[in-house]
Amino acid sequence: MTDFLPWLIELIQSVPWFTRNLLAGLAIMLETSLFVGLAIPGDTIVLVASVGVQNFSDFLGLLGFVLLGSLIGETGGFFIGRFFGERIRGSWLGKKLGEKNWQMADTFVETRGGLAVAISRFLPVLHSLVPVTAGMTRMRYRVFISWTAAACLIWASAYVTLGWLAHSSYDQIASRLKYGSFIFIGVVIVVAVLFSLAKKRLEAKAQALIVASQETQEKDA
Repeated sequence: MTDFLPWLIELIQSVPWFTRNLLAGLAIMLETSLFVGLAIPGDTIVLVASVGVQNFSDFLGLLGFVLLGSLIGETGGFFIGRFFGERIRGSWLGKKLGEKNWQMADTFVETRGGLAVAISRFLPVLHSLVPVTAGMTRMRYRVFISWTAAACLIWASAYVTLGWLAHSSYDQIASRLKYGSFIFIGVVIVVAVLFSLAKKRLEAKAQALIVASQETQEKDA
């Protein structure tokens, strides 16, 4: 373990910065795309790429690529929904996503508008469906991109910062403590658990908003 972590960090840093940043940006672009996004672990790829960040200008470069990839992916989803939404939803692949998930996205966007767009960036499945659903509504692209840009900036900053801080923390802990690698692994596990709990809480909050909106719609019907 004490040899593996330095080897991994050196391996990531050995990748040319442009290649590393481009791969991270592409991964996020694909993650926010319909169908493909459900199978691409974009957040994991960004975290791994962030470990290779060596200074603040490098940090800004990776953040820029990740943010650009996010916006391109979200924009693509929006215009896919605007021009091909109903056909895609009725297709074989659209049905494989589940009508329940489509209805959740419908309700979320219809009742919460731009807020739904922002929150969906942090949620599984919905982060691919909501941009498409938003494109199928009367929501203007200007409104959509304003909300999604804010959410993507928060998301990208959090992940890139987490990876960079993990690398910096390892350098300090490993150089000062005998069992620094093991302490670092313990800290990473704790942070990962807290991060996962925060995401689950956000998911639960979003689900509660969707359920409340569905109940309101049923009463008004």
